[in-house]
Amino acid sequence: MDLPFLTISDLPLEGKTVLMRVDINSPVNPDTGEILSLKRIEEHARSIKLLPPCKLVLLAHQSRPGKKDYTPLKEHARSLSRVLDREVQYMDQLFSETVLERIRDMNVGEILLLENTRFYAEDVDLDDAPMKVQESTFLVRRLSSVVEYFINDAFSAVHRSQPSLVGFCGVVPSAAGPLMEKELKALQRITVDPQRPSIAILGGLKVDDSIAVAENLLKGGISDKILTTGVVGSMFTWAAGYDLGAPNINFINQEIKGADELLKRCKKVLKDHPDKVLYPSDIALNIDGERVRITIEDLPANGPIFDISLDTIVRYSNIIKDAKTIIANGPAGVFEMKQFSEGTVELFRAISESGAYSVMGGGETNMVVKTEKLSGISHVSTGGGALIGYLSGQDMPVLEALKRSKANFSSGDQ
Repeated sequence: MDLPFLTISDLPLEGKTVLMRVDINSPVNPDTGEILSLKRIEEHARSIKLLPPCKLVLLAHQSRPGKKDYTPLKEHARSLSRVLDREVQYMDQLFSETVLERIRDMNVGEILLLENTRFYAEDVDLDDAPMKVQESTFLVRRLSSVVEYFINDAFSAVHRSQPSLVGFCGVVPSAAGPLMEKELKALQRITVDPQRPSIAILGGLKVDDSIAVAENLLKGGISDKILTTGVVGSMFTWAAGYDLGAPNINFINQEIKGADELLKRCKKVLKDHPDKVLYPSDIALNIDGERVRITIEDLPANGPIFDISLDTIVRYSNIIKDAKTIIANGPAGVFEMKQFSEGTVELFRAISESGAYSVMGGGETNMVVKTEKLSGISHVSTGGGALIGYLSGQDMPVLEALKRSKANFSSGDQ
């Protein structure tokens, strides 16, 4: 499938100075600085290995101001060095004269990782600013003066508009990196004329995101059925007229912002797309730490809903077995507790064994895939918010910037 912008094969990168935006934003132990998951670092290492020999400068961020894991990137450089088995030199500055001189003096094959871009106010404060403003920032002007090409490989930030992500595209020839290309081709396959039946399984706690995805997938005719689990499933069950019981209604009202409005949207989805949105037929309650099954006909519940139960698992698994395209995001319950992990594990195992083309994403989803060693998933996305944004039809500023760069820099200008 063709993408509407340049990729690394379209640019003469060999021997050149290349600025590459990656997203190695990782879980970090705030007390020790230890990086707790190398998934994104490993994915970007694969991209780096696919580049021709060049002088490579990496831009990245970690967390955001005010968070405990808002740290310098020194440990990220060490981790990337170990994964690549090549030295990645860390510089604790972004665009000082020292940095610019170091970039000018680089040899082919060297890799520099610059400081956390969010340590610089422009990359935080100018989120969603007009493109001309982003292109004229100090960050972009300084670094673009010493590089020849810009590669954006940060798929997990594709839904954001910040100088380090979009500002270079109007200034130097720019292309999508290998990870970006892989992610987008996977998404094209599940959203552009997908093989049928095409289903989506939406769970977890982020109800607003899942409703937006369901609305877009159904409106666009992308998915034939939506299977809901987790708190998302509880919301649709409630919207279908079932009383969840005080423990669950109170939880939703306390934990889900704008729950009343989201409930209305769930009701509208059920009305507009009858028989296409499925919700659990039986559930598992947490009663003093014990798993207690009830059907939705037994509602209201006298305890919190922690999982789907046997009938729902079987019903959903049969639909998964017949599917040709599967999108999945979010767990079916409180999978961190072993007695309430059954629904999540069984559905994810059914996806892995289905033979369908499957795309899964989200931090919790990725954790289960890794823990259960599910090797049959076609594509596990590195992007949580980016994946949700794409599937819900949001604007993707990074992709628009890459499209404009292709239009502005013809092959003759490169």
